[in-house]
Amino acid sequence: MKSKKASPEASPDEQPTRKTRGKPARRSLVEASEAQAAAIAAREARSLTDKTQTELAVLVVVEFTADQRKRKLTTAARLARGAAAIMAGEEAPSDEDSRDLDFDASRAEFEELARSAGAMISATIVQRRARPDPRSLVGEGKLEEIVGVVASTNASLVLFDHDLTPSQLRNIEARLPVHVIDRSQLILDIFARHARTREGQLQVELAQLEYQLPRLSGRGRAMSQLGGGIGTRGPGETQLETDRRKINLRIDHIKDQLDAVRRIRRQQRSRREAVPVPVVALVGYTNAGKSTLFNAMTEAGVLESARMFATLDPKLRQLQLPSRRKILLSDTVGFIRNLPHTLVTSFRATLEEVERAEVLLHVQDASSPMVEEQKLQVEKVLAELSVKDKPVVQVLNKIDLVPERERETLIYTRGAVPVSGLKHLGLDALLKAIDDALVVDPLIEGSFRLPQSEGSVLASLEAGAIVEEKRFEGNLIFFRARGPASLLNRFRRFRERTA
Repeated sequence: MKSKKASPEASPDEQPTRKTRGKPARRSLVEASEAQAAAIAAREARSLTDKTQTELAVLVVVEFTADQRKRKLTTAARLARGAAAIMAGEEAPSDEDSRDLDFDASRAEFEELARSAGAMISATIVQRRARPDPRSLVGEGKLEEIVGVVASTNASLVLFDHDLTPSQLRNIEARLPVHVIDRSQLILDIFARHARTREGQLQVELAQLEYQLPRLSGRGRAMSQLGGGIGTRGPGETQLETDRRKINLRIDHIKDQLDAVRRIRRQQRSRREAVPVPVVALVGYTNAGKSTLFNAMTEAGVLESARMFATLDPKLRQLQLPSRRKILLSDTVGFIRNLPHTLVTSFRATLEEVERAEVLLHVQDASSPMVEEQKLQVEKVLAELSVKDKPVVQVLNKIDLVPERERETLIYTRGAVPVSGLKHLGLDALLKAIDDALVVDPLIEGSFRLPQSEGSVLASLEAGAIVEEKRFEGNLIFFRARGPASLLNRFRRFRERTA
C-alpha cells in the first residue's frame, strides 16, 4: 500500500494530519487570543531586553525618610558592628553613619540589578525626601533634573529603584522622551533572561502578564473604541478591554500548564518518598553564594555567577552526611528586598522544594554590610510561603572575605555556621549541623550479632551507617552500629537483646 505524499508546495503547517484530514484547519478563538496575549508579553519583554542591551540607563534611587518601612539596620546589626569596631580599637559608628552605609549598600544593590539586566549606567541620581510624591514619586524639581541628565547623557532608559503606580508611570513618561522602568519590571526582565527551562519561562511569563494587567490603561489612541460609523454605532469593545481579555485568557492557560507541572512534580516526589530521602533546601538572598556552596558540597557543577538571580530552576543532588544518611540538597532561586509579589506567586511550582524540605539552610553573605536586613527580607518571604517554622540552619557564607578581627564577633552574634563555598572552608561543620537538625529518620544505635553467612546485611549497614567495635567469634560477627532508624530497624532480628 503506497503512502500519499504531501504536495511540495504545502508548508508543514498546511499539510493535513490524520486527526484533522477532512476537517477545516482553523484555530479556536481561545487559542488565537492566547497566542495574541503571548505575543504581547513577548513584545514587551523583547522591547525591554533590546533597550537594556543597547542603550545607556539613568538610575533614580530615592530614600523616604518618613517612611516607617525605610531601610534601616536592626539593633543587633548595629551592636555587632559597634562591638567589632571597639575590638579593633576604632570608634563605633553612629546611627547616622549606619543609615548612610545602609543606603549606599542599597544603591549599590540596585546598580548591580541594572548591570545584571544588561544596562550600561550613565548616571545615578539620588534623592532623599520625606514621602513619595503622588504624581511622579520624586517631585517636580527632581523630575526636571532627571530630564536634564537624560538629555546630557543621551540615555534612552530611566530605571527607578521603586515601584511606580500606573498614574506615576504615565506622568513620568509624559515628561521623558525615553523608556521608564520601575524596580519590579527590572527584576522581571532579569528573570526572563535567566529562564532556561519551559517551566521557568512559563513562570516568568505569568509574572510579566500579571504585572502588565493593571498598567494597560493610558495608551492614548490605541485604547479608543473599535466601532463607529453607519451600522456600527454603539459602545463596542475598547482596545483596552480586548487586550485585558486576551491577557486574562493567557494567564488562565499558563496556570493550567503550571498545574500540570505541579502534578508531575507530585508524581516524582511520591516515587522518591517510596524510599524516603529527606530534602534540605538552600535559601537566601540573591548573590549570597548559594550555587557556589551547592557545588562545593555536591560537585554538581551548576552555574556560578556574580550576577543576581543566576539560578531560577531548582537543582537537586544527593549528598551523604557524616552519619551515612543520604539527603537531597536543593538549590533554589534567591530572594531580594521588595521582591514583586507576582514573582512569589508565579514561582510557587519552583518553590515547592522549599515547602517540602525537612531543613532549610539559610545562606547569608557574611561580607555584605546589609547582612541583617537581607536576613529579615528572606524570613519575610519564607513567612509568606508558610515555611518559617521549619528547622533552619543559619549559614554565614563568604567568611573568607571578612577580616579575621571581625569574624569571631560576627559568628558569635549571629549563631551561624561559618563557611566559604569558594574556598571549601567549614563544609564538615555544616554537614554535621545538617545531621543534627534532621528530625526525620532519627539516628539510633544498636548492638548486632550476625552470622558470617549474612554478609549482605553487614554490607548494607556499613554502606548506610557507622559500624564500630567489630569482632569475630567463631561463625558470628559482633559489632555496634549508629545510623538511621529506618535502616537499623530493617535488621532488628539480628540485634542483641540487652538484659
